[in-house]
Amino acid sequence: MQDLYQNLHQLINFRHTLTNEPRPMDFHQHQDQYEIYFFLTGDVHYFIEKQVYHLQYGDLLIMHSNELHRPNFQSKKQRYENCVIHFNPALLANLNSSQFDLLHCFNNRKFGEQNRMRLNPQQIDDFLKIFERMELYTRPQALPGSDILFVAAFTELLVFINRIFLNQGKQEDQVMIPDKLSSLFTYIDENLDQDLSLEVLEHVVFMNRSYLCRLFKKHTGSTIHEHILFKRINKAKQLLREGSTVTDTCQLAGFNDYSNFIRTFKKAVGLPPRQYQAQQRRG
Repeated sequence: MQDLYQNLHQLINFRHTLTNEPRPMDFHQHQDQYEIYFFLTGDVHYFIEKQVYHLQYGDLLIMHSNELHRPNFQSKKQRYENCVIHFNPALLANLNSSQFDLLHCFNNRKFGEQNRMRLNPQQIDDFLKIFERMELYTRPQALPGSDILFVAAFTELLVFINRIFLNQGKQEDQVMIPDKLSSLFTYIDENLDQDLSLEVLEHVVFMNRSYLCRLFKKHTGSTIHEHILFKRINKAKQLLREGSTVTDTCQLAGFNDYSNFIRTFKKAVGLPPRQYQAQQRRG
């Protein structure tokens, strides 16, 4: 437990953000971290794997480390406010009880589904009170023992979220993604090592490539190429962590040109593949 308190704010990182000009964000995941996202204001369509949610005040999103996501802002100038917590799930090993799993809502659902919980007014108020206490315990003038109270408040928040998740059951999310795009996401996920050119994809979903690109951009805020590239880089990182050679990784992740793979991977990750693999082994 002492390691927890020595690295507390690396293991549990939270922020309250308010801006009138939100910057566009790329597709992203958080390796070895889970995310709790609480929406307050803005006009945002939030993409998670194969679904898009039109957010409203008090919506709570949960994402584990492998779920691809990004906010798609509907206007460049808008009041955008949220509360976000990123945390390392490993720290909860000593906080779970035999009757209650604090990671249940993250791990016990289908990949890319049931990410959103729609809170009622009382639940919104309860969430904000817990979050405010977490902020209070991290202020420079916080009293001794505030680090312990911070962990207690975070644990309380996870209990709170899991109770909502368990009580709501499996609900049909009112998502905005067209069936054609859902089929496209599935095909891409299952064929990363194959040809995913627009010529191929338009025949997969029986849709003109120009219209397909516009539809994809409208609902995700990004391009098909960017989506495929991120997925392939993420697949490459997974393969390298599992011990694949750089050459095999290049092929299995769908990069036909070895030199291009090295350049693209380094640009996206910040390290060439071999160095990334060595770093993961040391870590």
